[in-house]
Amino acid sequence: MIKLSVGPKDIGQLRDIQARRAVVDPPLRHQTRMMAKRVAELTAGGSIYWVVAGFLQVRQRILDVREESWDDGSHCAGLVLDSVLVPVAARQTRPFQGWRYLDPAAAPPDIVAGAAAEGIDAMPEKLRQELRSLGLI
Repeated sequence: MIKLSVGPKDIGQLRDIQARRAVVDPPLRHQTRMMAKRVAELTAGGSIYWVVAGFLQVRQRILDVREESWDDGSHCAGLVLDSVLVPVAARQTRPFQGWRYLDPAAAPPDIVAGAAAEGIDAMPEKLRQELRSLGLI
């Protein structure tokens, strides 16, 4: 599943928002208007891939999908998430509404911690983000 992360400017802000949310209203989850039809696929090792600041750059395992309600009583889906944010090979993504299923073959690979970075990947993340925002990479 691919979803826009509206508000956070980087992965650190997304992590901070989720950490606060997990304490105030556990378990950590993201509520969305539409209920997924392919719940079994999503909960069998599936992930939500977050688009942050225009780039698909991090994923999070989906542990459960359940029916919930907004504060006004209307129905929504609650995506129960693992707290671990896994960085992936970032790529620019056009804006869209809601969420989309992501074909596993199209999912970006995880960035392995401790792996030797080369080229652009060797640059600090903040520098890469600035260069992306300028359209230089």
